Amino acid sequence: MFNLGKLLKSFERKAIKVEKRLRLVISVLMMSFLLLLSTFFYFDKALIMIPVLILTSFVFSYFSLLEEIEKMDWFGLFFMPVTLTVFFYMFYFLFPGRWLTRLPLIFVYAISFYAVLLCSNIFNVGVEKNLQLYRAGFSINFFYLTFVSFLIFNILFSFKEIFFVNMLVVGGAGFLLSLHLYWTIRLKRHLESQVLHYAFLTAVLLTEVAVLVSFIPLRSTIASLFLTATFYSLGGIIYNQIDEKLFKETIREYVFVWIFVFIICMLSISW
Repeated sequence: MFNLGKLLKSFERKAIKVEKRLRLVISVLMMSFLLLLSTFFYFDKALIMIPVLILTSFVFSYFSLLEEIEKMDWFGLFFMPVTLTVFFYMFYFLFPGRWLTRLPLIFVYAISFYAVLLCSNIFNVGVEKNLQLYRAGFSINFFYLTFVSFLIFNILFSFKEIFFVNMLVVGGAGFLLSLHLYWTIRLKRHLESQVLHYAFLTAVLLTEVAVLVSFIPLRSTIASLFLTATFYSLGGIIYNQIDEKLFKETIREYVFVWIFVFIICMLSISW
């Protein structure tokens, strides 16, 4: 009878013999090569590559991390490598299919995939929160969460769907992105109710903004930028609240970013 647990243990025993940094490099090279091959498919056939990319990015992330993955770790440690891979691939189809766009995409993806794997490794080994390594990992992870949110929103608005579709996609994406962000604050093995509630709140607010943006004549890039700024500002304020480090200066900084992007959006409206 097939036993997944024994298979994973056997895989771990063999893979653990390889030095971790080498495992990271192997994973990045293999995923970059696979993504490069995937860009040669036309969009109508490319959808079959998405499950392949999800599976392979998960497997290579597991190969890179291996040690002591339990409970909430199965979401927290693998969410970013998998999500980054899928939406990098989908984002490619917004550009002409040529080497001039293909090679820069793969180069940026390779650096990004390596960075998020390093962040997952930092979160997995349980680095103390007061250490510089954790703070660097958290900041890089927040940056890539924001970057991925832009990719998701830009892909969504490029299809020019009705407001209901925009509402569902933005709400779902906002919930998962913020859930991951808030989980990285304390790195608990279980899902805290406070984290869940704040992720739901963020998703609701983003959903409302998505509905509003759907009825305003904005270019897809500008609409995506506004939603990304909203996610960044909400996420920054709430994670500081959860971490009990929310001060007036912090709120002012995030609100300023949101207002600045809001003004850009207002100036970009073409009625």
